[in-house]
Amino acid sequence: MSLPFLLEIGTEEIPDWMIPPAINHLRDLFQDLLDRTKVAGTISAVDATPRRLVLQAEGLAERQSDSEELLLGPPKSAGSGAAAGFAKKMVTTPDQLGTESTPRGEYFSFKKHLKGQDTIAILAADLPQLILKIPWPKTMYWNGKGSERFIRPIRWIVALFGESVVPFELAGIHASNITQGHRLLGKSEIPVTIANFEQQLQVNGVILSASKRRGKILDGVAELLKGKGLRIRPDASLLETLVYITEFPTPILGGFDSQFLELPSEVLVTVMRHHQKYFSVEDEAGNLAPHFIAVMNTDADPEGLVQDGNERGLRARFNDARFFWQQDQKRKLEDRLEDLKTVTFQAKLGSYFEKTERVVALVKQLGGSPSAQRAALLAKCDLTTDMVKEFTDLQGIVGGIYAQAQGEPDEVGQAIYCQYQPISMDSDIPPREAGRIVALADKWDTLTSCFEVGLIPTGSRDPFALRRAAQGVVRIVIEGGIQFAWPKMSDALREFMRDRVEYYFREVRGFAYDEVRACMAAGWSDLSDLESRLERVRAMRPDIEPIAASFKRIKNILQQAGFTVTHALKESLIEDGPERELYDEFQHSFGQPLESRIQRMRPKVDLFFDKVLVNAPDEAVRRNRLTLLHNLLTEFSEIADFSEIVTQTRN
Repeated sequence: MSLPFLLEIGTEEIPDWMIPPAINHLRDLFQDLLDRTKVAGTISAVDATPRRLVLQAEGLAERQSDSEELLLGPPKSAGSGAAAGFAKKMVTTPDQLGTESTPRGEYFSFKKHLKGQDTIAILAADLPQLILKIPWPKTMYWNGKGSERFIRPIRWIVALFGESVVPFELAGIHASNITQGHRLLGKSEIPVTIANFEQQLQVNGVILSASKRRGKILDGVAELLKGKGLRIRPDASLLETLVYITEFPTPILGGFDSQFLELPSEVLVTVMRHHQKYFSVEDEAGNLAPHFIAVMNTDADPEGLVQDGNERGLRARFNDARFFWQQDQKRKLEDRLEDLKTVTFQAKLGSYFEKTERVVALVKQLGGSPSAQRAALLAKCDLTTDMVKEFTDLQGIVGGIYAQAQGEPDEVGQAIYCQYQPISMDSDIPPREAGRIVALADKWDTLTSCFEVGLIPTGSRDPFALRRAAQGVVRIVIEGGIQFAWPKMSDALREFMRDRVEYYFREVRGFAYDEVRACMAAGWSDLSDLESRLERVRAMRPDIEPIAASFKRIKNILQQAGFTVTHALKESLIEDGPERELYDEFQHSFGQPLESRIQRMRPKVDLFFDKVLVNAPDEAVRRNRLTLLHNLLTEFSEIADFSEIVTQTRN
């Protein structure tokens, strides 16, 4: 008989950004338990709210099947005494032992019968440690130092196997069938079964499904703005945050004084998004409107108290932003350069003033225009402004806005504004060349400086976002058409950048992994050239595969022979027949397109290997044939190392 299973871990509020990884880890840990204990079953759902992590499974066997385990004892050659000792250890007699043949000889063996455990007992034993194994960026004690650690204090646990409670205790909390509802809308003690669990939560103000909470927010926003000629500015990241900070989300529409629209829209949107978690609202023309959408964690605001509180909070924030704007305008960006000497870039790398000097020099090396050089000089000055000190997400953006407000050329302002682009794999690169060069120089300086002092990403740790910087370099160079000859790099940085280049062409551009490796093996110092070669190789893929096996064979022959070129190829040593045909085709096809050369060479190469003995007895002939193969491999490897191409096995 198979039964369903439910686990709910009830906690104090968990930070929203930690929740999706946590439920994925919970899924993986429970799947490992199922696999390890062989109780069958499948995970049907994992979900979460700020106060609960939930896993549901179905089809778990009531108990494990009985099984046998083969245990090896001493070598048979050890004799009867050793057999008797092994039998005693296995709680049996020597006549019950068997023998097992292994590569190391015959060994005494014993098949131990293992009685299957009840699944509920397995769950009771394993679940406490499974819960504590969920990885978090940081954890806390709540029962005193030395006690269990979790992201937040655990307040209740629901663990049901069929209709039975799984009996275990964790951190003083005993598993039960009692859950808790919404803090305001629900009861604090709610008996549940697996069948009515989600329904009981819903009755008590908790929408367990993240997708349903997401839909409720979007539907509520659409209803609020219906017929008003307004729409929210799409913000997938903010929506995800709101989904995981609420258990019963309800959108409300608020407004603010239109005089605040005199401030840059970027400032207003940032204040609403990052400090208040509000959606911005725009009119049909795409202009910011004096409204916002807040999402409250309750069902209604009949007296408008929540709306009023949100509007007062936002008004205070906007007043702060306006004050910062007015104060910052009293000093030009250029006047702030000296202040950068007191702003640390990184303890081992000095100040932002020193970084600015390096970036300006690199922009000049890259042939940046006077506007690009000016932008590089002023790019970090906004770090000293009150606006950026208060709203750190606006760095760069504020600098670009201030530059334009202070009379700097438009190209300078835009380059400063875009200096951190692209900020993700999906976001745009800077739209103009000056911005691209400044962004490229800034990212490259960060990479080389950090690697120079050993600040290299390891595992998931990347505090300086070097992977993002490296991917930005690759995208700007390729998509922005910037001529960038890789400066001298350490081995570690070269390998790091190689991985990023390979990732970009494979995962972003969709080239096959073997095509990327083949073309990069022929060189990747010029990314524009690499892109061109990849396009050619992909286009002629059907013609490459048949000859790729021959290139592998050539490469292996040369490696096994330890061959290095010491003599020029001698035509006088070329024998008539397949060898002569291969040589003639190779010579006569120079200057022709690679695609046609490969098509023409393939049958000649195949015939050569079928009919010609490369390792000829005559040393001079052997060396000449190896030289011919070496020349052939070298000539065609200028576009790609075709031996890296994976060929399909044909029967």
